[in-house]
Amino acid sequence: MIALVQILIKYVFFSAFEIKDTLSDVNFALLVLATLFIAAGGYIINDIYDVKADKINKPNKVYINRSITENKANTLYLIFTFTGACIGFYLSNLLDKNAYFSVFVITAALLYMYSSFFKSIIIVGNIMVSFLVALSILIIGIFELLPAITEQNQNEQLLMFKIVFDYAVFAFFINVIREVVKDILDVDGDHKTGTKTLAIAIGKDRAARFAFVITLVLILTIVYYIYSYVFMHRTIVIYFLLFVIAPLIIIAIKLLSKVSTQNLKQTSKLLKGTMLTGMLSMLLYYLILK
Repeated sequence: MIALVQILIKYVFFSAFEIKDTLSDVNFALLVLATLFIAAGGYIINDIYDVKADKINKPNKVYINRSITENKANTLYLIFTFTGACIGFYLSNLLDKNAYFSVFVITAALLYMYSSFFKSIIIVGNIMVSFLVALSILIIGIFELLPAITEQNQNEQLLMFKIVFDYAVFAFFINVIREVVKDILDVDGDHKTGTKTLAIAIGKDRAARFAFVITLVLILTIVYYIYSYVFMHRTIVIYFLLFVIAPLIIIAIKLLSKVSTQNLKQTSKLLKGTMLTGMLSMLLYYLILK
């Protein structure tokens, strides 16, 4: 999904608005690979630290010390993270923007700190990993839009960066909701391993209500966005109503319903699907404006 969204932003969204970007196709592919490598490293290190909890929460999906040894997993983590950082260093120097390299270093560091420490701090871990999901979208704006700014196109480039930022905010909130839902599902394993999640601190029912409030805020924010920016495009409005707002309303209803494993798993899948349909809305701009 990370790669799909990044490709949509460059080749569909930017193309629709005829925005000047920076990276060639080859270098953009490297940017996508760098993001994926670092994300893959983050997943590996998270699995390593989650072995005990995963044996309780999802015993059929434990791979460390079964499909692969912990030593090999650590080696893969280092290879993926180092490779992603090296590509990021190359791209930053290519654009003569050495400060951009810090994005990759900070991302890799936060992924490690999330898995090893911050995950066990109430809500902090949820916000941290959601921020990193949003950053995987925002990084396209950083590398493609900001270096191409001139006096002549400054307003257009910054407006486009703001829209990319809005999509990143959408991804952030969707992921926060999903992280809270996952914490509720994983409460047994987290409790036995001493992980202090929101679901453990305030209970599963209250955590679900917390996720409901965030969902409600997200719905209202999207309604405001539609009213302010795309109200004149009927096709876009209908798409958002049917494929973004309607699923979010269903999610909100489920979060107010009785907390059950089946209900929460359905909610998690709906959240994944809504993030995807939200990002696919970029296709509409291309179809309408081209």
